[in-house]
Amino acid sequence: MRATVAAIAAEQDADGALPWFRGGQLDPWDMVEAAMALDVGGEHGRARAAYRWLARRQRPDGSWAAEYRAGVETAPAAESNHAGYLAVGIWHSWLCTGDEELVGALWPAVRRGLDLVTRMQLPGGAVGWALRPDGTADDTALLTGNASLFQALRCGVALAGLLGQPQPDWELAVTDLGTALRTRPEAFADRSRYSMDWYYPVLGGAVTDVAADARLAADWDRFVVPGLGARCVADRPWVTGAETCELALALAATGRPDAALEQVAAMQHLRADDGSYWTGYVYPDDARWPVERTTWTAAAVVLAADALSGATGASGLFTGPGALPVTGTETSRETAGWLPGGAGRGRP
Repeated sequence: MRATVAAIAAEQDADGALPWFRGGQLDPWDMVEAAMALDVGGEHGRARAAYRWLARRQRPDGSWAAEYRAGVETAPAAESNHAGYLAVGIWHSWLCTGDEELVGALWPAVRRGLDLVTRMQLPGGAVGWALRPDGTADDTALLTGNASLFQALRCGVALAGLLGQPQPDWELAVTDLGTALRTRPEAFADRSRYSMDWYYPVLGGAVTDVAADARLAADWDRFVVPGLGARCVADRPWVTGAETCELALALAATGRPDAALEQVAAMQHLRADDGSYWTGYVYPDDARWPVERTTWTAAAVVLAADALSGATGASGLFTGPGALPVTGTETSRETAGWLPGGAGRGRP
C-alpha cells in the first residue's frame, strides 16, 4: 500500500490537483477519492492541498465543473454528486487526522455543496443528476449518484454536529432520499446494467442488513467473474478494479470480510510494478482497457485495504454505516440530537 499511495502522490500537480493521471482530466468526485487514499497512506499534507484546491475552484452556487484539465474547466456541467462528495472526504480526513483546522477551513465549501444538493432534490426524495442552464435541477436522477449523496449528506450532518452547526434541511433531505433509495426504484433512471447501481445502495449505507444481503446475492452471477473481479457492465466481458474494490467495501459493510478480501485479491492482476493499478481488463482479449492507470482506481484499492485491515481511524467509514448518524431512517426526526461517531464512498 505504501507503493500504491506513492504512485498516487506522483500524479499530483504542484498546486494540489489530483488528475486521473499526470496531464489527464480531473473530476471532483474522483479527486476526493484519491485524496482520501493519500490520508490513509499518511500523506496528510498532500491530501490537505487537494482539498484546498477544490475549495478554491468551487463556484458561488456550490458546484464544481464536471471536468478540469490543467486547472481549466473543460466540461462545465454542474453535477450533484460532485457537489456533495467533498463532505465525505473532509469527514474521512477528520477521522484519519483529527485536523480541526482543515475541517474549519473547508466547512464553508462543504456547506455550499450540500446546500446545492438539497436545492436539487426532486419531489419524492431523489436528487437530480445535474443543473439545467437555467439553474434548475434536471428531473433525471441516477441511482449510483444518489446512493453516494446519501452518504455525503450523512457525512455533512456529522461535520455539522462536530462544529455545533446543525443543518436540519440536510437531515430532512437525507431522510427522504433514503426512503426513495429503498422503496422507489421508479424514481431513478434504469442503468441496471452497470454494477454500481447494484452495490452502491449498500455501499452508501441506504440499504442494510437482510435487504443488503439479498441485493448483493440477487445479481452476483451477473457481475462477478470468479478470479478476476467485478464487471463494470453486465453485458460486457470487462472487469474493473475500482468497481471490484467498491464491491469489496459493500461486502465488508454487510459483515462479509472474507468475501471482500477475495474480491480485492482477485483484482490484483491489474497491479503494475510501481504499485499503480490499470483501470480494467477485457478478459477474452487478454487486454488492459483503457490503457491507463488511474489515481481513483489505486485509491479504491487503498480504501478497501484500510477497511479490511483497520489500519486508520477512518477504516470504518464504509464498513460501518451504523456509525454514522441515524438520519435517513424512518425514525430520524425523533433522534436529531445525536452526536457523530464515524461515516462512506462511491464513484458516479
